[in-house]
Amino acid sequence: MRQLCVIGSGYVGLVTGTCFADMGNRVTLVDIDERKIEMLQAGQMPIYEPGLAETVLRITEAGRMRFTTSYEKGLTEAEFVFICVGTPSGVDGEADLQYVRAAAQTIAETMRQPLIVINKSTVPVGTGDWTTEIISSNQPQPVEFAVVSCPEFLREGSALADFMHPDRTVLGSTDRAAAEKVAELYAPLDAPIVITDIRTAEMIKYASNAFLATRISFINEISIICERLGADVTEVARGMGFDKRIGPHFLQAGVGFGGSCFPKDVKALANMAQTHGMHPQLLNAVMEINAFQRRQITLKTREMLGGSVSGKTVAILGLAFK
Repeated sequence: MRQLCVIGSGYVGLVTGTCFADMGNRVTLVDIDERKIEMLQAGQMPIYEPGLAETVLRITEAGRMRFTTSYEKGLTEAEFVFICVGTPSGVDGEADLQYVRAAAQTIAETMRQPLIVINKSTVPVGTGDWTTEIISSNQPQPVEFAVVSCPEFLREGSALADFMHPDRTVLGSTDRAAAEKVAELYAPLDAPIVITDIRTAEMIKYASNAFLATRISFINEISIICERLGADVTEVARGMGFDKRIGPHFLQAGVGFGGSCFPKDVKALANMAQTHGMHPQLLNAVMEINAFQRRQITLKTREMLGGSVSGKTVAILGLAFK
């Protein structure tokens, strides 16, 4: 049993803390939002995820998970601290790191014993080095620590299963020993563990999401061509999916990708490339196709309704981003 602290009670933080506590560890979840902490202490969930409420209730009754707004309570006796705060898009698509900065700075000011700081938020390449500098420069007195990148790969609606049965765990650090200690936490999940340098680990997250978004934009562009040529895109995708080099996943034509990750991460990766003097042609095309696909729906609707939607009633079935 290990002592863990998780910063952030959002989607990633709550799922991460819950699953680690369910694996037998002791977890303190910290959030500066008093309303969220009061909800969790009362057994109410700030987000919905199948099976989450029942699991949180079980592990809190077993005494393996608690909730607080105090970093001091969270870090007391902690061996590992996970940063799981939001990184929303900025004006130009760049990741807004103000919450990561605030968490790192408060950790530095509060920690009293050696810690392994694990960044689970989706952050630009180089954030691990930046986090190390923030903690080093804000410690009242030097305390040993290491920073490890451990990107999350959770899908809304199946997050608990994704955490407990991952395809792989990615860890990156300049401190190999620290990365191996984090690997021990994930070892019970019995999945491949990839240990690399910290910048590569950060890039794996962005590259993975950008590739999946690319598959969606690809099949959506194929769907438009299919319509013009009289082919059935559903059957085209099914026929493609039997090829082991391609596979069937993320080849369902539709309105485009949405949600909290793909749009933000593709924009952020493109912004990183542009900031470093590159022209991310494919990433820009992925975003352009995605935007165009949304317009296609309104054009189709207008055409089906005789050229105008004025005065018409339109029903929409389903509001989930999927």
